[in-house]
Amino acid sequence: MKYYNSIIDTIGDTPLVRLNKVNKGIKGTILAKVEYFNPGQSVKDRIAIRMIEDAEKAGLIKPGGTIIEGTSGNTGFGLALAAIGKGYKCIFTMADKQSKEKIDILRAVGAEVVVCPTNVEPDDPRSYYSVARRLNREIPNSLYPNQYDNLSNTNAHYDTTGPEVWRDTDGRITHFAAGVGTGGTICGTAKYLKERNPDVVTIGLDTYGSVFKKYKETGIFDEGEIYPYLTEGIGEDILPKNVDFSLIDLFIKVTDKDAAIMSRRLSREEGLFVGWSCGTAVHGALEYARDYLKEDDVMVILLPDHGTRYLAKIYNDAWMKDHGFLESREFATARDIIHKRNNKAGLTTIGKSVTVSQAIQVLNRQGISQIPITDETGHIVGSLTDSTILNKLIDDPTIKDVPVGEVMDKPFKFVGLDNTVDVLSSLIDRENKALLVRDENEETHIITQADLLAAISI
Repeated sequence: MKYYNSIIDTIGDTPLVRLNKVNKGIKGTILAKVEYFNPGQSVKDRIAIRMIEDAEKAGLIKPGGTIIEGTSGNTGFGLALAAIGKGYKCIFTMADKQSKEKIDILRAVGAEVVVCPTNVEPDDPRSYYSVARRLNREIPNSLYPNQYDNLSNTNAHYDTTGPEVWRDTDGRITHFAAGVGTGGTICGTAKYLKERNPDVVTIGLDTYGSVFKKYKETGIFDEGEIYPYLTEGIGEDILPKNVDFSLIDLFIKVTDKDAAIMSRRLSREEGLFVGWSCGTAVHGALEYARDYLKEDDVMVILLPDHGTRYLAKIYNDAWMKDHGFLESREFATARDIIHKRNNKAGLTTIGKSVTVSQAIQVLNRQGISQIPITDETGHIVGSLTDSTILNKLIDDPTIKDVPVGEVMDKPFKFVGLDNTVDVLSSLIDRENKALLVRDENEETHIITQADLLAAISI
């Protein structure tokens, strides 16, 4: 007889599948590492069992204990499967942007799920990171694996995913591409592959609203890069310890829309029913391959999870239309707005040491009602609007000689180039009266309510 002692023994040895249609016209052999063949239908099964077993060896959790983790869903499911096999309880914290299917799946396997707000700082006590850490402190005999900083994450892929890719390509792999979230998947796999062949190119796929790409290219952690995005499971507003930038040769950013559309194409054209970040990985990797892959090259793209997690989102036509991803109405995008404006003068800013009265002069001279504020290094650190100045002057007329850095509001949010007007308008409110966007040349532009009204009225 041939059988496994438990479901966790079936983790790993996922297949490579050749792409045939979405890569039409691109040179080289392009293979997908299809991780939904794991029992929990995602790549995170690999790290879940490794983190628990390493913790057991270190005496960090004892029989009957509780596993507590912040997750976008897939790591939680892998931990839940491992916990069932080992007799542990599970509590998972999740951001409220995650799909309902992920929450329902975790509850179906007996886990408790605590849903936390997405749009808060990582160290805010309400964030899913902070809530997980607090529960770990409060609950005896509990383990907080912390997939972001736990190097068992990277080691799991060094010991399993990397060797599988090398073996199944017979050592011919030239390029490896994967999304970057916690960093363990891409860095563990890349470390193994580069030890066998230092010339293997590693491509990290990032999302707009994440800090990774700019940090890799400049060494600067720019909070201005951080803004809300919809794609689940990749990108970060922190720098996890599992992200070893020396192992990632370059980053490519992909919009929410392009990722969603590619995921649907993979399902319909390749028969690969995959998750949202899989679309990110393939879209970005093919963007690179189109320009750089040669006929004899072999690229492997890791597809982390299954499409069942996203039935109510990217595989739902109504949801896609509501978010401007399938156009029921043709909305302009941020890209269209800034291209039509053709503002050669660039973005007007003021330094935080400028006085309020000087700021008013700039607003009047430029004929604008809002302006970003920069620090000594040129980074945007705040904002000022004419309504804010007016209210503050009414309360205290003496502030006209105060530096704007002492009275400024939060910086305007950055958005992606391909966000449509309906999405952009939902991000402008009483607390955030304008938006910022970087174009293809990394130049920063401002989008105001007036710009949105003009775009809609065309």
